[in-house]
Amino acid sequence: MTRAVSLILIGTLFGAGLALSGMLNPAKVAGFLDLFGVWDPSLAFVMGGGVIANFIGYRITTRRAAPVFDGGFAILTRTDIDSRLLLGAALFGVGWGLAGLCPGPAIASILMVPGEVGLFVLMMLAGLAVGRMLTGGPAARPAAQV
Repeated sequence: MTRAVSLILIGTLFGAGLALSGMLNPAKVAGFLDLFGVWDPSLAFVMGGGVIANFIGYRITTRRAAPVFDGGFAILTRTDIDSRLLLGAALFGVGWGLAGLCPGPAIASILMVPGEVGLFVLMMLAGLAVGRMLTGGPAARPAAQV
């Protein structure tokens, strides 16, 4: 029960941050990606805030013996850059640039523009399914439990 309440609170905080920052607006995201047109750098501050918060949270959290709601931390040990990572990043970037939405804001935007965004989320889930079928699923390279 405590884990569920924690997830609800964290999800609400994340959604409120997306809405407040303007990341639910595809035009705002497109403006940020338009480096050679009318560039809107404001989302760089959102990214910077996320990086700083994550850095601090990671440093505090990993000092614990284990997570509050799990038996161990799932920390990635791979640091190599392979063709699969590059292809996935490129596909993600193209999708983000064309739609102006990445997965989190897309899911959050379903309530605001259900028709258009709902179709995008449906196709995003289809793409995830195809990716899992082609790569053997997320368990193909599991993170090490520490």
